[in-house]
Amino acid sequence: MSFSLNQGTLVTIVSETVLQDRLIKLLITLGVSGYTIVPVQGTGSHGRRTGDMAGYNTNIEIKTIVTSEVSDKLLEELKHFPETYALIAFRQNVEGLFA
Repeated sequence: MSFSLNQGTLVTIVSETVLQDRLIKLLITLGVSGYTIVPVQGTGSHGRRTGDMAGYNTNIEIKTIVTSEVSDKLLEELKHFPETYALIAFRQNVEGLFA
């Protein structure tokens, strides 16, 4: 396998863990070929997220590198998630070694 320097759009989503399956389904629907999910904790507009009980008051961070077109579609679809859930998403242009 050979690596080359490429450009892409890194999309980062931080949300309540309860949304994980819905977010994965959305990524697959949009044709995303890979993503990384990690548990996270912190404080924000929805209060402190300590992750002290499995499945309750816990957050995840999902990162994926996609084309700018896919990032547009992804962010647009995320607008339709209920506002009652804690969710933040942002994107950055990145350059890196992708297979």
